[in-house]
Amino acid sequence: MQVTETLAEGLKHEFQISVPASDLDAKADVKLVELKDKVKLNGFRPGKVPVSHLKKVYGRSVMAETIDQTIRETNTQIFTDRGFRLATEPKITMPTEAKEVEDILSGKSDLTYTVSIEVVPAIALADFKSFSVEKPVVEVTDADVDEAIKRIADQNRPYAAKAEGAKEGVKAETGDRATISFKGSIDGVPFEGGTGEGIQVVIGAGQFIPGFEEQLIGIAAGETRTLKVSFPKNYASEKLAGQAAEFETTATAIESPQDSVVDDEFAKTLGLESLDKLKEAARERLVAEFAGATRQKVKRMLLDRLDEAHRFEAPPSLVEEEFNLMWNSIKAEMESGGKTFADEDTTEEAAREEYQKIADRRVRLGLVLSEIGEKNKITVTDDEVSRAVIERARQMPGREKEVWDYYRSNTNALAQLRAPIYEDKVVDFILELANVTEKKVTREDLYKDDDAEKSAA
Repeated sequence: MQVTETLAEGLKHEFQISVPASDLDAKADVKLVELKDKVKLNGFRPGKVPVSHLKKVYGRSVMAETIDQTIRETNTQIFTDRGFRLATEPKITMPTEAKEVEDILSGKSDLTYTVSIEVVPAIALADFKSFSVEKPVVEVTDADVDEAIKRIADQNRPYAAKAEGAKEGVKAETGDRATISFKGSIDGVPFEGGTGEGIQVVIGAGQFIPGFEEQLIGIAAGETRTLKVSFPKNYASEKLAGQAAEFETTATAIESPQDSVVDDEFAKTLGLESLDKLKEAARERLVAEFAGATRQKVKRMLLDRLDEAHRFEAPPSLVEEEFNLMWNSIKAEMESGGKTFADEDTTEEAAREEYQKIADRRVRLGLVLSEIGEKNKITVTDDEVSRAVIERARQMPGREKEVWDYYRSNTNALAQLRAPIYEDKVVDFILELANVTEKKVTREDLYKDDDAEKSAA
C-alpha cells in the first residue's frame, strides 16, 4: 500500500492511496473461505463448495465488501498515525470510469483513490486557575417581594359586571374583560379552529392576534361586530399564516377589573395557607430567579474569557455549517415578520459579516469545551439526561407521555438535550479552578446587559 499526501493547507489535507490488487485479492479470498461454511449451493455438500466456484458466484460482491473495509481501515490508520482529529466526515473520491471500476472489482487492477479531510487543530488549553470571574449577587429585598406580590395580584384580579353609564350604557374599554363568542372565516369559508363560545378576553392584554382586541373597544353586551384581521406571517398554522380573516363576534358580558385585596384570603385562593406563606413563596421564587440570572451572567463572562484565551483557526466547514444554520433562521424570521436589513439599521453584507464572526466564535468555544471535557473525563450520565427529559415533560402538563416518548425514540433530540448539560458541567469545572469573587449589585445592574440586548433586538 502506498500513501502520498497531495495537499497540506492549514487544516485541510488530501491523500492519494494505492492498494495493490494482490492485497485486495488475498483479503477477498479470506472472506470467501469464511463464506464456504455458510452458504448452500445446489450440487455441493455443506462446507465443500470450492473457493474457485464461490469466487465465480460471489466474487464481485465480496470484492466490493473487501474494498469498502480496506478503505475504512486504511483511512483510520492514516489519521491515527498522524494524530488527526477529524472535523468532518472524510470525502472519498473513487474511480468512476466503467472499465476501471470493472478491472478493480475483478482483481485485475490496483485500487487508487483520494481522501480529503479537514482536521481539528491542536488546542493548547489555558491555565484556568489564572481566570478571575466576578459574580454579581443580588439580595432579595422586602420591596422586591411586595412588587412580586403586586404582579401576582394584578394577574389574579377579580372582575365584576361593569356599571352602566348614564347614556352610553355598558361599553368595553381597554383593560375590561369581554366575554365573547365568534365564528371565523377566510373568503367567506369557515376554517378549523376559528370558532369560540364564552371566551373571556382582557382587552389590551395581547392574548389574540394583532388587531382583534382593539376592535372590541366600545362593544356592548349583546352587540355583534365583524372584526377584520390578518394572521401574522409567522403564525403557527401554515394554512392561516398571512391570511386575512373575518370574525363575526358577539359580546355576551362586559366586566371591569376590581382592586385586589392582598390578605390571607387572597393567599388561600392561590392554594397557600396565609399571606406570610405567599411572601415566603414569592421570596423563594425571586431568589431562584436572581440565581438563574447570575448563573447566565457568570457563564457569559467565562465564555468571553475562554474566547480571549483560545485563538486558533476553526475548521472552515464547521464554521460554514454553523453560519448557514444561523443565517437561514435569521432570514426566515425576517421574512415571516416582513422586515428588511434596513429596518434593523444594517445591510445584508454587514449582517453576514457579523454572523460569520459569531459562527467562528461558537465553533471555537465548542471545540475548547469539548477538549476540556475530554481531557478531564467529564461526561453526562443517562440519569442526568432522563432528569432533563422529565423536566421538559413537566413543562407541558397533560402531554408528559408524548414528550417522554418523543425523546425516547429520537436520538438527535436526546443529543440536543445532552449538549447543554455537558456544557454546564464543563463550565462548573472551570469555575471550581478559577478565582471567583462576589460583588453585590442591584437588580437593575443584574439585568442591565439583558435589557440592552433586548432593546437592540
